[in-house]
Amino acid sequence: YRGARFVSASLPSSGGIVLSQMLNMLQASEAWQQDRITRTHIIVEVMRRAYRDRALYLGDSDFVRVDQSKLLSPQYAQQQINDLAEHATTSALPNPGSTSKEGENTTHFSIIDDQGNRVAATLSINYPFGSGFVSAGTGVLLNNEMDDFVSKPGSANVYGLVGGEANSIEPGKRPLSSMSPTFIETDQTIAVIGTPGGSRIITMVLLAVLELVDNDERDLDKVVNLPRFHHQYLPDKITYEPGAFDGELATALENKGHALNERKQTYGNMHAVLWELDRNKLSAASDGRGEGEARVW
Repeated sequence: YRGARFVSASLPSSGGIVLSQMLNMLQASEAWQQDRITRTHIIVEVMRRAYRDRALYLGDSDFVRVDQSKLLSPQYAQQQINDLAEHATTSALPNPGSTSKEGENTTHFSIIDDQGNRVAATLSINYPFGSGFVSAGTGVLLNNEMDDFVSKPGSANVYGLVGGEANSIEPGKRPLSSMSPTFIETDQTIAVIGTPGGSRIITMVLLAVLELVDNDERDLDKVVNLPRFHHQYLPDKITYEPGAFDGELATALENKGHALNERKQTYGNMHAVLWELDRNKLSAASDGRGEGEARVW
């Protein structure tokens, strides 16, 4: 390593691509200038990232498109190591061949700056791929927020929500939306919070607010990763994530006449920032269910 310069080559084989990625990342990290322990740690982390890309992006180029120019670019290598830290990162990979959760439909960001300005912003094209139309020359998918209107009273939209004439389609009228970017302010704290999740957004934010208010420890990671449950009037059932209800609670709810529907998968992707005014401390948290990042600097 000492004094070495890493040079990568664009090779056609998957092994060559992975090796070149590793070399690019090592060059960008300047691993050879570190002590033995740190250098070994960086190498392991570089392996982790390159093999993650192997599982996600690489395959027979006669059958799938492999974007070698991107995967082997110095800019991408730098991006891949931007989150290197003293401790190991986690390996969380979708099942090979599954669709990534990134950019499906709705996204949210929460921000507080060094002057106390704050933003909670939820952006959506509604259902995955929106209307299915792209504005010519822009690459921008047009939304299908018309589905948030009631096309016919009593008929459910794609998320199962049912409405009446008040939310019927009219010129110049805005449809209902579940998007709920939120500020939560007390004498001691200011929180900025929000999440994607279709019709479940409102109940997700509700549960987060309740947890934040009741949580004396002000543990923001606990708030955004809290197991969730949801009821939206129709269909008349409680939908809940794995682990949200233990056996005793589930039985008690059923005994009270509730219909329960335990999901096999989690939902939502909440992001939050918390400013503790009494301690002048800022913290941020990103939901472990989806893709995202929390940073304080």
